[in-house]
Amino acid sequence: MRLAKLLFVVTEDWYFVSHRLPLAVAAQKEGFDVAVATRVGEYGEMIRAAGIRLIPFNLSRRRGNPLREVTELARLYCRERPDIVHHVALKPIVYGALSAWVARVPVQVNAVAGLGWLFTSTTGMMRLIRPAVRWTLGRLLNAQGSLTIVQNPEDRALLIRTHLPETRLRLIRGAGVDTTLFHPVPEPSGSVCIVLAARMLWDKGVGEFVEAARLLTEAGVKARFVLVGDPDPDNPASVSEATLRAWHGKNGVEWLKRRDNMPATFHTAHIACLPSYREGLPKVLLEAAACGLPIITTDAPGCREIVREGDNGFLVPVRDAQALAVALRRLIDNVTLRTKMGRRAREIVLAEFSQERVIAETLAVYHELIQ
Repeated sequence: MRLAKLLFVVTEDWYFVSHRLPLAVAAQKEGFDVAVATRVGEYGEMIRAAGIRLIPFNLSRRRGNPLREVTELARLYCRERPDIVHHVALKPIVYGALSAWVARVPVQVNAVAGLGWLFTSTTGMMRLIRPAVRWTLGRLLNAQGSLTIVQNPEDRALLIRTHLPETRLRLIRGAGVDTTLFHPVPEPSGSVCIVLAARMLWDKGVGEFVEAARLLTEAGVKARFVLVGDPDPDNPASVSEATLRAWHGKNGVEWLKRRDNMPATFHTAHIACLPSYREGLPKVLLEAAACGLPIITTDAPGCREIVREGDNGFLVPVRDAQALAVALRRLIDNVTLRTKMGRRAREIVLAEFSQERVIAETLAVYHELIQ
């Protein structure tokens, strides 16, 4: 009997490795014939080494010809004849849903990994097109044989307002975290180190983090404020490399670029911070929490899913560097509070956000659709 063919569509190979590779491997063990279509960069060999068939496919995240890309994706579906396509993130969802309709793919899973810059931008153009995007999403995601996975209740409610029936929505909270790989170690010695690990985007709150560092340094606080991540030129909200270099070395700010060994990075830190404007459910905070770090993030969709105010960290308003500085100082000055909150952060991850739990819930969606 032919194995059911599962095809992931993701824009970047690094993102697939970081957020979906363990799921793909688990699906393969479950009996699926698994492949991924993505832009192939330095992570291609890692995907192949895991036994997942790799199909090079470039889907531009910013520019590009929509008609050409939809057509090429539809041709890919006609050639591969998948039983399930799993689209990850907004552009693959929109283009993939259109292509799946053209190619008559029987089943599709659309994973909303956060609504991103399109829904956080305050520019006039974005405000004008946002209602049209919502309308389009509601109709594309309501196709027969389609289920949509959201990571937080706010995104779920937003899609329901687009008239997407609740019966087509499944809430699975994040991509999960490997709690064996990400584990606590004793707090490091030296100056308190606060890590913001993310793509260097303005809507990740990078500017507010740097401003909070300035406020605290000028107030006499001695701490390290470490940015871990690269700019993302394909994203309109990217911070320029010139700006990052200008920040480095001032007011305790350090820019370390991207790090592949994130457990080791968190093991050098005392506090994790992500003052983002909106997220799906940030994997980096789950990883930090699994390492036993207290968390400071924003009271925003996705971010608030991880932090219980005053229990495993603090929530601050979006775009508020002053409030961020106050929250950071509370933890910088209090090792006992850091230890208590870090312990609770790991307990919450173990109970609610383990990789095993997320994989099981996602496999259940596949089986629901192809039963």
